[in-house]
Amino acid sequence: GSLLLAVHFYSLPRASPLIPSTALGVLLLILSSLLAYAGIRRSLRDASLFLSLCLTISVFWCGYGVVFILGGQGVLNDTGDFRNALVPGLVTFTLALLIIAVVGFLCREVILAMIASAVSLASAHEVATHYSTAFGSSAVACNYMIVCLVGGYFGLGRILYFLTKEKIALPGTDLAMKRTHEPIQSTSGSVNHFAVTGLILNMLSASVFGCKLLGVTGKLFIGQVPWLWAAGIYQIGICILSYRAMDVLMATFFGFTSILKFAEGYCLLYLIWQPEEPSFPVPFLVVFSILFVVLALFLTLKSPVDGLYLLFYVAYCIALACRPKGFFEGGPQGMDVAIFVASALMTLIHLYNVKASAKIPTGRGAVKALLARSSVLKLREGADLHAPYLGYSKYADAEVLGYACSVLASFAITMTGNPQAPLATVVIPWVVVAGGILKLLGGSVAFARGKTLESSAFILYAVMWIIWGLARYGGLYGTTRSFHAAVGIIAFMLFNGFIVFCTLFLNIAWFFYSLTFLLIAISFLLDAIHALPAGYDIAATLIFGLVSFYCFLSALFNSVFEGSCLPMGRPIVQLSGVGGGMTKCLHLPARKASSVKRIADILKSGGTCGIPTDTVYVLVAACNRPDAVEKAHQSKRQAQDRPMSLWISSLKQLEPAKHLFSPVLWDFMEAAWPSPISLVVPRGEWVDFLGMKDSAKYVGTPQSVAIRIPDCSVTTHLIDLVGPIVVTSANPTGEADTTHHNQVYAKLGNKVVDAVLCDGPSPENIASTVVDCTKIDSGNIGFFRVGLIPKSQVKLILILFLLP
Repeated sequence: GSLLLAVHFYSLPRASPLIPSTALGVLLLILSSLLAYAGIRRSLRDASLFLSLCLTISVFWCGYGVVFILGGQGVLNDTGDFRNALVPGLVTFTLALLIIAVVGFLCREVILAMIASAVSLASAHEVATHYSTAFGSSAVACNYMIVCLVGGYFGLGRILYFLTKEKIALPGTDLAMKRTHEPIQSTSGSVNHFAVTGLILNMLSASVFGCKLLGVTGKLFIGQVPWLWAAGIYQIGICILSYRAMDVLMATFFGFTSILKFAEGYCLLYLIWQPEEPSFPVPFLVVFSILFVVLALFLTLKSPVDGLYLLFYVAYCIALACRPKGFFEGGPQGMDVAIFVASALMTLIHLYNVKASAKIPTGRGAVKALLARSSVLKLREGADLHAPYLGYSKYADAEVLGYACSVLASFAITMTGNPQAPLATVVIPWVVVAGGILKLLGGSVAFARGKTLESSAFILYAVMWIIWGLARYGGLYGTTRSFHAAVGIIAFMLFNGFIVFCTLFLNIAWFFYSLTFLLIAISFLLDAIHALPAGYDIAATLIFGLVSFYCFLSALFNSVFEGSCLPMGRPIVQLSGVGGGMTKCLHLPARKASSVKRIADILKSGGTCGIPTDTVYVLVAACNRPDAVEKAHQSKRQAQDRPMSLWISSLKQLEPAKHLFSPVLWDFMEAAWPSPISLVVPRGEWVDFLGMKDSAKYVGTPQSVAIRIPDCSVTTHLIDLVGPIVVTSANPTGEADTTHHNQVYAKLGNKVVDAVLCDGPSPENIASTVVDCTKIDSGNIGFFRVGLIPKSQVKLILILFLLP
C-alpha cells in the first residue's frame, strides 16, 4: 500500500499520474480489508501494538481510497474540493499514528513505531502540500518509501526465521520474544485492546466538523462522507470485537457512537438533494443524552476516566438538541473539537496502559474499593461473569445494546415529519442503524449465547424497523403501496403474536416488551391504511420506549451487580422442566472437590449425571450399578449404531484382566492415553470384571467395546472415586454435541439427569476420535470417527511406540 502511494506522489507533478485515481482508490480499499484481517487475526493470539497500527491504517486507507474514487469519478470538481475532503482525515491520522509511534518507541516496539511515524509524517506533509506550494509531494513519497523499506526488512526477517527453523532472527522481528512481555488479558474483560481503535474513530468523525469550525476546511459536503461512514462501519466492527473481549460497556458505547457517525454522513449526503440543512428530532437527542449519562455512570465503576470521557457525548447530544440544524451549527461543532482532543488523550492513555508496565492513573478500582464496603451493591466478578446461558459462545451479552436501540428507535419516530419532504427530518439513521443494524447485531450475539427466543425477537424487530423506517421516512411509501404495506405489517404482527405467547414462559419484562411492540406494529398498520388516530403513534412509541428503557437498566444492573436490583420478573406461566416446576436438577461447580465427591455419591447410589470432559459434556453412570446403566440407555433412546462407551481413570483399573488383552493392544493403550482418543477393542471376558451384569449388553456391541481414559483431571478424579463408568453423549440421539453445562439439563430433562457437574463452556466443541483396534495385532487400525485428534497423530503413536 505504501509503495502504491509512493509511486502516486512521485508522479503527482506530471500531467497525468501513473496510477489513475479510481484504480488507486480501489486498490487501497482491498489493502485496507487485508490490513484489518491481519490485525484482527493477530489480536486473537496476543495483545499487540500491531493490532492498533493495522486497524488504524486500515481505516485511513479505506476512507482515503473512497475519496480517491470520488475524485476519479468527477464528484470532487476542483483542487479545493479535494483539499476539503482529504484534510480532516489526514489531520486525524497524523495525530493518531504519532501517538502510536510514541508509545511504540517508549515500549521498544521499534519496527512498528517507525512505520507509524513514517505514515504520520507522510500525512502531515500531505496536509502541508494542500496549503502551501512550497511543500512538494516528493516528501510524502519519501515517507512512504521508508514504510516500504521497514516493512521489507520485517518481512525478510520473518522469512529467515521460518526458513532457518527459528535459528536466525533479525533484530526486532522475533515475535516469540515479544509475546512474553505482553500483558495477560483478564477473563473478566478488564482489558479491551480494541478500544484504542474505537477512540481513534471518534477522533476521525469529530475532525470533520471541528475542521469546519476552526476554518481548516471551507465547507461540509459529500467529499467528507467517506471518513464518516468508514468510521461508522469500523466502529460497528469494534463494537463486535469489544463483545469478543467481554467488554459490554465499551461495546455499547461504540455502538452508540457508530449511530452518530452514520447520522453525520447522512446529513452531508442530504445536501445533494436539498440545499437546506435537515432538522433534528429533539426528543430523540434528549433520550440519547440520557442513555449516555446512564452508560457513563456504569462505566465510572470500571474506570472514572472513561466515565468522564462519555460526558463529552452527553454534552454533544444536548448541543444537537438545542440547535435546530444540528451538525451544521457552531455549538455541536465546538463539542466536536472537545471530543477530538479528549479522544486523543484517551487514545494515549489506553494504548500506553495496555503496553507499559507502569500505568497512567485512571482511577480504575477506586469506585470498586468503595462498593466493597457496601452491603447493598456488590460488583459481579470472576470467570463466570460472561458465561453463556446456553451454547459455546466467545462473546459477551449484547442485550444492553439491543434494549437501548429499541429506546432510540421508538423515540426517533415521535417526529412525524413532512410527508411532502420526508428526508428533511433526520430520522432514517436513528431508525435504520439503531433500530435495525445494531439490533440485528444484538440478536446474533443472543443466538450465539443460546437465547433463542430473545434473538428471534431482536431480529424480527430489527427487520421491522429497517423496512418501516426506509418506507415511511425515506420517501418510498405512497398511497398505491398502502394495501401491500398493510399485508406485510399484519404478517409481522402474527410473528410477534407468537413471540408474545412464548414470553409468557420467559419473564414479565419480556412479555411487556414484546406486547408493547405490538402497539408499534398497530401504529404502522393504521398509518398504512390512513386510519391513524391523532396522538396514537406518539403514545405507542412512548409506552414501548419506557418499557425498553426499563429493560435497558435491568440488563445493565444485572451485568454489573450481583443479585436482582432491577429484576426482569418471573415467568407468568410456569411449566415443569427447564425453569419451572418444583423438581430441580442439582447443579454443582466443578472447581470444588466437595462437588466432585457429591456427584460420585450420586453415581454410587444409582444416579446418572452430566459431567465436563476434555471435549464435550457427557452423561455417565457407574458400571457397578446395572440399574443406572439401563436407565441411561433407555431414557436417552440410544441408537444401535452409537452404543455407549466405557471410561476408566487409569489402566490399573483393568490390571486384574490384563491377561485377557493382547500385549500389542495393552501397549497401544498405554501410549495413547490419557487423550481424546477412544479405542474400540474386542469384547471379551474382561467386561465381566466391571460388575455390569445383565446391563453389559447396553455397552458397546456384541463384538467390541469403546474404552477411553479422558485427559481431564476432574473427570479422572471422579472415576477414581466411583470406579469405571459408562458414558454416552449428553444430548438426544442425532442432535449436536453439548458444549455447556446448562445444555445438559435443557436437552435431557430431570427424568434423565440427576445432577450436573458445571464447568462452563467446553474446552472444545468437537468430540473424541474413535479408533478401531480390533485388528491391531496385525498392525492395522481403522477410524470410526475423526474428532479432535487427527488420523496422522494417531498413526504416529502407533509407529513410534509399537512398530519401531
